[in-house]
Amino acid sequence: MSDHPMTDPTFLGDPYPAYAALRASCPVQRVPTGSGGRGSYLVTGFEEAREALADPRLSKDTAAFFADKESRRRLHPAVARTMLATDPPEHARLRRLVTGSFTTRAVEELRPFIAGTVDALLDRWSGAGPVDLVAELAVPLPVIVICELLGVPERDRAEVRRWSGELFASGAPDTIDAASHSLAEYMTGLIAAKRSRPGNALLDRLISARDGADRLSEEELVSLGVLLLVAGHETTANFLGNAVLALLRHPAELQRLRRHPAEIAPSLDELLRYDSPVATATFRFTTEAVTLGGTPIPAGEPVLVAIGAANRDPARWPDPDALDLDRSAAGHLGFGHGIHRCVGAPLALAEADIALRSLLTRFPAIRLAVPAEQLTWRRTRLVRGLAELPVLVTSP
Repeated sequence: MSDHPMTDPTFLGDPYPAYAALRASCPVQRVPTGSGGRGSYLVTGFEEAREALADPRLSKDTAAFFADKESRRRLHPAVARTMLATDPPEHARLRRLVTGSFTTRAVEELRPFIAGTVDALLDRWSGAGPVDLVAELAVPLPVIVICELLGVPERDRAEVRRWSGELFASGAPDTIDAASHSLAEYMTGLIAAKRSRPGNALLDRLISARDGADRLSEEELVSLGVLLLVAGHETTANFLGNAVLALLRHPAELQRLRRHPAEIAPSLDELLRYDSPVATATFRFTTEAVTLGGTPIPAGEPVLVAIGAANRDPARWPDPDALDLDRSAAGHLGFGHGIHRCVGAPLALAEADIALRSLLTRFPAIRLAVPAEQLTWRRTRLVRGLAELPVLVTSP
């Protein structure tokens, strides 16, 4: 594995052979993660990944890790220290404030809005030429839904979507830092506007928690708003693109789901396992010496959990490189594991279910417009997603 594997188009297109080689040599090992750096411990085995994600000795408090280290980065504090970068008890306090908006019951109430949004997006599709499924469905759907949930005005959504994409621009630290400030400043302004004109959106409820019981600091309020905005659509957008590509490359499975749409929801776990939209979990570090997968890791070392690799571990999933919709993929790590498991998982699953049902029903002849090998992938370490997915939607 090179110093910068994420810049290698071959790795981006198919990282799984490299993951398999790493896992076969040792499921937990130090790898180079930057020019001149000391590297990080990369976890590629399923059991080791599951253990690492739930081990309280692996802290997510990045502020503590970088406190005594020089850094040229200028991430906005509200982005650098989100709920994802906290440990208990702070993490539990912040998570409780948002969990209620993403329960199965709460998401069920959103399904009509999600379905209407999908239909409106698909109504724009034409059979005249290729349609970029990423730009015309996978990205706008979850952006519209999370913006509606939070109370982001329609006029601001395109800009918010652009900043969010820039936040994951691997190898472009200045772009990432600038996007973090743009998002935090936007959220600060939106909060101020909502204080003067309160509404019923999720962000309004978080403001009430801040201004009423004072359970949130102002920075925590801004940070939660930014996190929900970004995380609320990034995973789903990548998942939708990855899932549709997987089905297009497995036409028998695609036709099976088209004929039996009730099987789409039970198939989502396998689609998530097969090509996880989260490539690598967010940063952790050891607070004391830890032995993981037989590998001793000293205190104070960064640990990266390769979700995509863990979900293809043959020790956990027989024939892991096969897409098998009859497989029970429950327990996959696509949404994480432990106290940091994605709070928005029910919403992501509902969006994917509704989108795939409508897509396969309305466009039964959907197919790739270019060979799969020509597709380009986003250049980012954290997420795995297509830069674009050109499809044809009429019969040849």
